[in-house]
Amino acid sequence: MISPALATLSDVVTAAHTRIQQACENINPVVGVNRGMRAQGIPADAMTIDCLVTGKRILLILHDLQTDTVRYQFTLKDQDPADVFETIQLSELTSSVLYEWMKSYFSIAI
Repeated sequence: MISPALATLSDVVTAAHTRIQQACENINPVVGVNRGMRAQGIPADAMTIDCLVTGKRILLILHDLQTDTVRYQFTLKDQDPADVFETIQLSELTSSVLYEWMKSYFSIAI
């Protein structure tokens, strides 16, 4: 069963993903939910948004004890994430914010 916070985050990511696919044909991100942290005893879920063309990743972490806060990091698919994460309130992480993150971070310089 997924938490209400994870369901909310999934809805926001889905809306941003749909919008980026319509607006930027060269950016076709792949979204995934990883519940592997739970297998390691960490009460949190990770969501990844990957750009296969650039190898870049936006990593979102939603912890069970802080469901109103999302930890995030701009990283690369083939590297382990750094120890330092930024935070944003779940209510502030709108589909527009995620769209802008994907557009600016995943864009390919020509």
